[in-house]
Amino acid sequence: MLSAKSLFQEILDDDESFQLFCSIAASGESQGGWENARIAALVPESERALAPKIARHGADEDKHGRIFNALLRKRGLAPVPVPHETDYTMLLEKHGIGLAHEKLRADRPLTLQDLIVYLSHSRVTEQRAAEQMMMLRKYFEDHPVVGRAVRMISDDEDNHLAYAHEELLRFAAAGHGRFIQLTLRECALAEIRVYRDVSLAVMDHMGRILGWPGAKSAALAAGIHAVYAWERFAGWRRMVTLQMPQRRDALGGPAAPAHEFA
Repeated sequence: MLSAKSLFQEILDDDESFQLFCSIAASGESQGGWENARIAALVPESERALAPKIARHGADEDKHGRIFNALLRKRGLAPVPVPHETDYTMLLEKHGIGLAHEKLRADRPLTLQDLIVYLSHSRVTEQRAAEQMMMLRKYFEDHPVVGRAVRMISDDEDNHLAYAHEELLRFAAAGHGRFIQLTLRECALAEIRVYRDVSLAVMDHMGRILGWPGAKSAALAAGIHAVYAWERFAGWRRMVTLQMPQRRDALGGPAAPAHEFA
């Protein structure tokens, strides 16, 4: 019987599939850390109070990358190159979602619209991350190997999502609501396409590593396409709504350390 729990357990139990999974995750988190650090450095003077929160976001992402690499080391494994078609962060940038790396490598201050684009991108992608970690937490919170990492990363992703909601609502109250909604919709529709494509690519690689029969791979691919169809029809709307979070000022302090994964 196919289930999310059995699927991830299978990936977790095999060294090669676990190695690829952690390598993909570590690469994406490290890339997110770099992006947030550059955005924090380029925040315009009028929004300098936001810079420490963006830096905290980046520090969390860097920490997550270290956690995934530490999980590999504990198993005696090294990171492997990430296949191009599985690189979620890079593919989002290629599709024009978020701030272009060319802009982040420059030394010119960002504009207010740039910050809204960044926060909208975060609102959408952190929704995905929070949901994925919630699923992993449901099944593996008490796992002796990955449980602690899952709990820590899940808490951070919830904070990131709360922060994106709160800051976007602040900008909406300042008169930028229309631009925010248009940007969120564009981000969400692009993200669900990229997520579908990356999911198909990851499952294809996992299927080859784990020797899945054709019927199993076909069933998983059909499930991914079904999720995309639902998200394209209606599910994307959960990514564009804004509501004041219960966690206020979620990134207002320093990043929590992860000494046990150092």
